[in-house]
Amino acid sequence: MPSPVKPLRLLIVLPSWVGDVVMATPTIRRIRNAYPGIFIGGLVKPGIDQLLSGNTLFDELHIATPSGMMATKKTANKIRPRQYDAALLLTNSFSTALTTRLAFIPRRIGYNRDTRALLLTDPIAPPRNPDKSWKLTPAIDYYWNLASHLLDQDPVDWSIHTPTDCKALPLALPNDTYMELGFTGADQAKAADILDRAHISNDTPYAILNPGGNNHAKRWPTDRFAQLADHLQTRHNLAVLINGSPAEANLVDEIIALADTDPISLPALGNTLGALKPIIAGAKILITNDTGPRHIAAALGTPLVTLFGPTDPRWTTIPVHPLPDGSPSETIIVADESLAPDQSANDHPDQCAIEHISFAQVREAVDSMLCV
Repeated sequence: MPSPVKPLRLLIVLPSWVGDVVMATPTIRRIRNAYPGIFIGGLVKPGIDQLLSGNTLFDELHIATPSGMMATKKTANKIRPRQYDAALLLTNSFSTALTTRLAFIPRRIGYNRDTRALLLTDPIAPPRNPDKSWKLTPAIDYYWNLASHLLDQDPVDWSIHTPTDCKALPLALPNDTYMELGFTGADQAKAADILDRAHISNDTPYAILNPGGNNHAKRWPTDRFAQLADHLQTRHNLAVLINGSPAEANLVDEIIALADTDPISLPALGNTLGALKPIIAGAKILITNDTGPRHIAAALGTPLVTLFGPTDPRWTTIPVHPLPDGSPSETIIVADESLAPDQSANDHPDQCAIEHISFAQVREAVDSMLCV
């Protein structure tokens, strides 16, 4: 069978969530390096363009129409004039496959999910267990495998993802391959303005707490975040910023009210996703639930402690930069370390409730990381 023709104009349809987009960056860099000189466009949800600002992965970003009966058609109309000859769908949805079909993109590559096989020219079988259930697979390798198909290279050997512990899986990614993000001068200027209004100068060390999450079951209790804010300020002499989306402003305010010290609300200062990147890059540490800022910190090399409740961390195993002593820059804390490797935290929400993570566990991990 002849090798597929190299695309000259490639559209990459990116996932909706912040963390998933960051986990897709090694795949996009692989394609960019393998096909220098081709035009690469990205189709993203509104707001994700801020996350991808300042990088060299794309030649153009298209913002999808967010909702409505005609959203798919309107989005297709936006991208059709670019006359892409191939589309790589990192999404699993029927609607995104339909968008690329309505945009008349002749080659459409994606996983055969959500009854969309007839909309794809290259439907790829997703990784499954012998009983047809979904195989526990890191998202970063899930995307990497799609690039292998586009580049006509060996696919990922899914058998490497044999669970041996409850926190991480082996990765198919080559060694020293990391996620990446950039930021623009405008991102840096906005971040500098926010830090200035927070009375944080260039020589003021600070930590960031990220207590939110799209699923409330992912959220570590607010009173423990408040205790942690006090500990970071009194024990480590760090200013404490609390991050959250505009919708999480009340959650941030609740933690500030519970704290004995004076943590600072980033939502109250008008923080943006673009500004969050340089703010995280300058932090001494980020302590977060399983949500997007975790991946931003990992991409930027910021030390972090991540708390996992009833979401299994092995779905989002990621490469992290080493600390100066060679140890990993992320410490993962799970709610139940006794969970058997062949079981998933997602299937045991009560046993793996995030409330089972104690303040002492998190304090110990933070102290250890800040002493490196």
